[in-house]
Amino acid sequence: MRIPSSDIDRLREALAAAGFHPEGVRARLGERDTAASERGDHRGALAATAGLDALDVFVRLFMCATPVAAAPVAAALAPLDVASALAWGLLTRAGDGYTAGMSLTVHGDFHVLADLPAAPGRALDSEHVLGVGGASSTLTAATLRAPVGSALDVGTGCGVQALHLSGHAERVTATDLSGRALGFAAANARLNDLDWELLQGDMLAPVAGRRFDLVVSNPPFVIGAGSAAFTYRDSGREADGVCAELAAAAPALLNPGGTLQFLANWVHVEGQDWRERVGGWFAGTGCDVWAIQRDVTDPLDYVRVWQRDAAEAHDPHALAAWLDWFEASKVEGVGFGMITARRSGRDDPIVHCDDIRHQVTSPYADRIADWFGRYDVIAGLTPERLLAARLRLADGVELRQDATLGEDGWEVGRQLLAQTAGMRFVEEVDPLLVAFLGGCNGLVPVRTQIALLAAAHEAPDGLLAASLAPVITHFVQRGFLDVR
Repeated sequence: MRIPSSDIDRLREALAAAGFHPEGVRARLGERDTAASERGDHRGALAATAGLDALDVFVRLFMCATPVAAAPVAAALAPLDVASALAWGLLTRAGDGYTAGMSLTVHGDFHVLADLPAAPGRALDSEHVLGVGGASSTLTAATLRAPVGSALDVGTGCGVQALHLSGHAERVTATDLSGRALGFAAANARLNDLDWELLQGDMLAPVAGRRFDLVVSNPPFVIGAGSAAFTYRDSGREADGVCAELAAAAPALLNPGGTLQFLANWVHVEGQDWRERVGGWFAGTGCDVWAIQRDVTDPLDYVRVWQRDAAEAHDPHALAAWLDWFEASKVEGVGFGMITARRSGRDDPIVHCDDIRHQVTSPYADRIADWFGRYDVIAGLTPERLLAARLRLADGVELRQDATLGEDGWEVGRQLLAQTAGMRFVEEVDPLLVAFLGGCNGLVPVRTQIALLAAAHEAPDGLLAASLAPVITHFVQRGFLDVR
């Protein structure tokens, strides 16, 4: 698919003239009706756009999926003529007027063209190109935004990640197996006045032998027997093979200090810890890794989700075949999450997998940057430097206690250290650790704190230091303690 560049330029001019951008839409609809329309309740938006000026037309066509009469559409699109918009599919005829033939989304500072989403009576084509969705937004929110020289978007689709990369990368390269997807990506680059290198091919094949400072991917990660029915979701690899492939490529794909971030699905196999599986993908890569599991779904729910996603007709035989594969592969569930790998060049890189299903403080990118920054601090803490360090309890950390009323008054049970912001981790702590943390004011060296605790508990300093060292580094890594 190729959309004429001159038509895209004319569409950009029309959108700008109409004020079809976040501020313009909110000013017309108000915050409440804008939010309602984004959730599918278009009553307020339709009431506010009855005048049918150019902005009204764009809101009705592309936000409310509502047909609009021919004359207002022609006026709103000018200088793009309706015949051209029909020719490449932006519009389709609807009675005496027109309706949207493509998705045109206002996404932050960008406009994004893509195929229309699945709907009752509208199944997806095998070359369907997704627009802005939950997965792409998750990756966008988690991507590190430090300035880089070169960035790569693997499996770009319509180019959502490439749009955001353009804000902090000098050069953006994007790949996709689908020529239709690259057609949309090229249109979106032009529509937003950006310039990308677009390469067609399977995953990393088009950039073999090249390295980048930042690589992101929302890959076709759907778990199964190796289907290639829908290019946006199916990789043709069995199980979680496409994610393992991305992970293994990290050392050859990244410049020194470079980062790979991608969304992933992985199987929970009977008798195997998922952490061992995901961590094993990075064996021998020399990368520091933080893998975060955000959700786990059982096979039946997983299959139903993806069948609904593609508006596939109910087919009990297809459902049974997919579930048979899960059963034969001894898959008990499917994990979903975010993986960040950094080519650190360390001899002893850390590979850490966390199950974090609770809400964390946005943006997620700040949480990831903080985690890697804290690991850098820990990597430099030799035993002697740790003893000399001055620790301070981080802001927003609370000590919570469970207590029950007994015969002799309140009996304290569990003591929990909890973060009220950031990653919002909660850790159980014992009385000795509570006492140690109570002295972490950033003024006293760890050596002095341990000496005082050892004297109070009549324990050797060295033994207490050896037992506390791994606990201290754990609490620094998790963000409970800051090193001064």
